[in-house]
Amino acid sequence: MSDVDAAPDVDTRSGAAAAAASESASDDAEQAAPEFDPDRPYTESEIIMTAVRVVTPLVLTYGFFMTFHGADSPGGGFQGGALVAVVVFMLAFAFGIRPTREWVGSGVMTGLAAGGVIVFASVGLGALGLGGAFLEYGRYAPFIGPDATKWGMEAIEIGGVAPIVAGVIMGLFFLTAAGYELDGGDEE
Repeated sequence: MSDVDAAPDVDTRSGAAAAAASESASDDAEQAAPEFDPDRPYTESEIIMTAVRVVTPLVLTYGFFMTFHGADSPGGGFQGGALVAVVVFMLAFAFGIRPTREWVGSGVMTGLAAGGVIVFASVGLGALGLGGAFLEYGRYAPFIGPDATKWGMEAIEIGGVAPIVAGVIMGLFFLTAAGYELDGGDEE
């Protein structure tokens, strides 16, 4: 091996040429890392976004399956509602929390939680109105038939528990993601 091959890399350019080369390198670095633009769509990784696009319909379908088999299988409405909320989490992690929060809207989360409470209370108070105890599904037998208990439990699981859980979990997620101001938000 010759001495030329073993010599370390030395910049033999003049001072002005070396300065121009380093300025060119810093311009390339600025182009590689653009500044934050809040209006630019969020993209973390095309792989994550593609995976979420593929997996989301499957998880949503399984969440609905768990919800609609609520009274007949373990888990039921609670797990089904949680899986529906997880679909929104996956979308938020792939496409950005703020755009997902704006897409879902607070009205949807509030509507799910409030609607579930209304269904739950209606089924329970309806039994009270028919002379039974709260959630005594057997009181609906003259109107529904001999499967009144089964249908009452299905109404509670599908129309009550699942929407409440989905709405509350999504709401808590977006509230947590929004952060908390230590000063309480008071402007002075």
